[in-house]
Amino acid sequence: MTQENHTSAPVNRALIALLSACAGLSVASLYYNQPLLGALADEFHASPSSIGRLPTWTQLGYAAGILLLNPLGDRFDRRKVILIKMALLAVGLFALGFAKTLGQLCVMSLLVGTAASLAQDCVPAAAAIAPDRLRGKVVGTVMTGLLLGILLSRVVSGAVAEQFGWRAVFVMAAISVSALFAITYVRLPTFEPSTNLSYSGLLYSLFSLFRAHQALRRATLGQLLLSSAFSAFWSTLALMLHKAPFYYGSHIVGLFGLAGAAGALSARFAGTLADRKGPELVLRAGACLVFVSFVGFTLAPESLLLLVAGTLLFDLGLQACVVSHQSIIYALDAGARSRVNAVFIGGMFAGMAGGSTIGSLVFTRAGWRGVCAYAALAAIAALFLRLLPARGVAALAK
Repeated sequence: MTQENHTSAPVNRALIALLSACAGLSVASLYYNQPLLGALADEFHASPSSIGRLPTWTQLGYAAGILLLNPLGDRFDRRKVILIKMALLAVGLFALGFAKTLGQLCVMSLLVGTAASLAQDCVPAAAAIAPDRLRGKVVGTVMTGLLLGILLSRVVSGAVAEQFGWRAVFVMAAISVSALFAITYVRLPTFEPSTNLSYSGLLYSLFSLFRAHQALRRATLGQLLLSSAFSAFWSTLALMLHKAPFYYGSHIVGLFGLAGAAGALSARFAGTLADRKGPELVLRAGACLVFVSFVGFTLAPESLLLLVAGTLLFDLGLQACVVSHQSIIYALDAGARSRVNAVFIGGMFAGMAGGSTIGSLVFTRAGWRGVCAYAALAAIAALFLRLLPARGVAALAK
């Protein structure tokens, strides 16, 4: 079966569930190592700075995979791209579980991060098989799987390592990916390539698409700002909770991930609402939720109840914006969905990287209130970006 067959047929729920599982399980591989860094440092007698490079290698691999490999989804059968990356991901995870040196950990972390970019092949695949009238809902469903993978990976990793050791985390993850590979090989349909551009042409077209589509530029910038707020929050939350008046350990931070996961469940609903009411309404409402949450954090930084409720609300708003932005960009050029997604996710990744750095600097100089104030400013800037066309600003309305 080809992409075109599925585009005209009713949505296959089992297939969408499969793509959701592929997205969630692959992106979770990026975060398994974070709760394990202490155990890994002890095992390999590594300094905090040396062992701290592992998440960096994983994220660098993911960024490289998105920008350098994901455009191949438009040039070749996306099914083959997904299966090859999934096989490499399983190999990398198995190798991590049996690593003997810190150098092996770093190399395999880079491979795992690169292969995990298959998560962002699953989203345009879902957009391709969905009818236009249901694209937001379908994309939202797959994004829910992806986001749950991000938010629950640390909780699962910590729990498994506590019972069976850190190596078991990677071995069990590799077995799970291998089982999913077998199912995907049987169930995932083929996708007709949408371009015959050379590899260099594919990469150059990323810049061409960014220049050609004002909607892509706005979506990328808006999500960059919101992702910066998201990353500033999560990169400093543990530091804040470790100090007065809370004095909480790392296991409590993991529970906040569960609150974020509850917010991620809104992605499918947000996609459905974007289909029915239009993505602009959902985008503005989502940015408002993020802004209001961080204003509340700023005004009452010592309220645990507000912190939990705000975490739920701002994550709900953020995921609604991700899905709505993707609903917009996937309608721009049906033959370039992998590439426009690479541009969008690349901007989102840049926002997260920048937000983590800025959040740490602000926390050192201005404390938790400063971080929340920065995140609120980033959210209001994203909201203003969506309101500008309604006010008739010609530069963005074209």
